[in-house]
Amino acid sequence: MVLLAPLLLTAATACGGEATEGKPVSAASDVAAKHNDGDVMFLQMMIEHHAQGLEMAGVAAERAPSEDVRVLAGAVKATQTEEAKRMVSWLKAWSKPLKAEHGHHGHHGAAPATSAREIDALKEAKGAEFEAAFLNLFIAHQHNAVEMAQAELKDGTNPDAKAFAERVRESRTDQIRQMLGLLNA
Repeated sequence: MVLLAPLLLTAATACGGEATEGKPVSAASDVAAKHNDGDVMFLQMMIEHHAQGLEMAGVAAERAPSEDVRVLAGAVKATQTEEAKRMVSWLKAWSKPLKAEHGHHGHHGAAPATSAREIDALKEAKGAEFEAAFLNLFIAHQHNAVEMAQAELKDGTNPDAKAFAERVRESRTDQIRQMLGLLNA
C-alpha cells in the first residue's frame, strides 16, 4: 500500500477540476473555445483508449491476487471514468463526433495499442500469471496514453485539452513507475 500512495494521489489529482494557470479547468469547455483537429483527434482516441483501460482495470480490480494491484485498478477505474466524462462533454460542446472516422488516427499515431485479442488473453489468465499479464499489458497501454498526450501538447490548441494532456502525461508516467515496482516486487 505504501507504493500506491503516490499513485492514488496522482489519480485523484488527474481526475479533478483543479486550476491551470490560475483558471479552473471546466467540465465542459466553452462552445466557442478555440480548438483544432489535433484536440479533437486526441480526445476521440483517448475516449477509446479509456474504454480499453476501464475494461482491463475492471477485470484486475476483481481478479488480481494482490491487494496492491486491486487498489491500483480501482484508482484507475475512478480516474478514467471521470476523465472519459470530461472528454465526452468537450467533444459534445464542440459538436464533434465521439469517434474518429476509421483510419484517421495518423495525427497522433496508431489507434490505441491494446488489441481485443490481448484483452481476451488477459481475461483467461489466472493467479500470479494474471497479475504479471495485467501489469505488463497495462504498462504498454499507459505508455500509449503518454505518447498521445505528448502529441496533443505539441499539436493541440485548446488550453483545457492541453492541460488535460499534461495531467495524463504526468499521471500515466507515475502509474508506469508504480506498476514496474509492483512487477519487480
